[in-house]
Amino acid sequence: MTFDSLFRWIYVHVFLGEFKEFTHLLLRWTHVFAGILWVGTTYYFTWLDGRFSELETKPVDSPVNPSGKSEKNVWMVHSGGFYRVEKQIVPNVMPERLHWFKWEAALTWLSGILLFVLVYYHGKIMVDFEDARIKEGTAVLCSICLIMFGWVVYDLILSKLFLKNELLGVSVSYGVIVALTFGLFYYFSRRAACLQLGAMLGTIMTSNVWMRILPAQRRMVAALEQGREPDPVEARGAKARSKHNTFIVIPVVFLMLSPHFPGAYNWITVCLMILIGWAAAKWLRRA
Repeated sequence: MTFDSLFRWIYVHVFLGEFKEFTHLLLRWTHVFAGILWVGTTYYFTWLDGRFSELETKPVDSPVNPSGKSEKNVWMVHSGGFYRVEKQIVPNVMPERLHWFKWEAALTWLSGILLFVLVYYHGKIMVDFEDARIKEGTAVLCSICLIMFGWVVYDLILSKLFLKNELLGVSVSYGVIVALTFGLFYYFSRRAACLQLGAMLGTIMTSNVWMRILPAQRRMVAALEQGREPDPVEARGAKARSKHNTFIVIPVVFLMLSPHFPGAYNWITVCLMILIGWAAAKWLRRA
C-alpha cells in the first residue's frame, strides 16, 4: 500500500466518517433543544391565554379575581421571583423593545430538515432494500414535493373549511392525513414514512409561524406605530394558526420518536396516535 492510497483510505474512512457522525450528532442535539424551546413557548402562551380568557369570563369578585379589581393580570411565581403579566389587545404605548418568538421555530425546522436529508436522503433509506415499490430517487423527489406542497393543501383547507365550519375542517384534515399516511407506508420504508409525515407536519407548523402569524403581527405593530387600531381579523387569524400548532405538535413529537419504537411502524397505529395527540392537546389547552 502506497502512501497516497493510505492517506486516501484514512481520509475517507476516518475523517469523512467521523465528520458525518459529528454533523449528525450536532444536528440532532440542535433539533431536540430548539424543539424544546419552541414547544415550551407555544404551550406557555397557550396556558397564559387560557388564564386571561378565564379572567374575562369571571366576575371581578370571583375566586379567580378575589381582589375585586377590574385589572386583568396573571400572577406567577418562578425562580425565586414574582411575575405579573398583563395582556393588552391595543397597548397605550409601544415599548422600546418588543420580544418576538420566531427563531425557535426556524431553528427547529432547519435542523430537522437537514437531519432528514443527511439520514434518509443521503443514507438512501427512503425505501426498503428489498421489494421496494418505487426507486430511491423517485422516493426522494416525492418526499420533497410532499413537504413543499403539504402546507399549501393545509392552508387551502383552513381558508375554505375551518373558517366556516371547524368540525368539517378537522374531519377533512384527518381524512387527508389518513390517506397520506397509508400512501407513505405503502411506498416508503416504515421508518421513512413516519419521519416523512413528521417533516410535513413540522413544515406546516413552521410555515404557520413565518408565513401567517409573524406577518400578521408585523402589520399589527405597524398599525400601532402609525396611530391606527390593529385589524382584529389579523389577531384572530394569527391566534387560529397558533392554536393549530398546539394540536399538530404532539403528533409530530410522536413521529419524531417513532424510530425508537418499532411498534409504531404501522399506518393504523400512527393514525390512532394522531387522534390521541389531538385529544391530549385539547385537554392541555383547557388545563
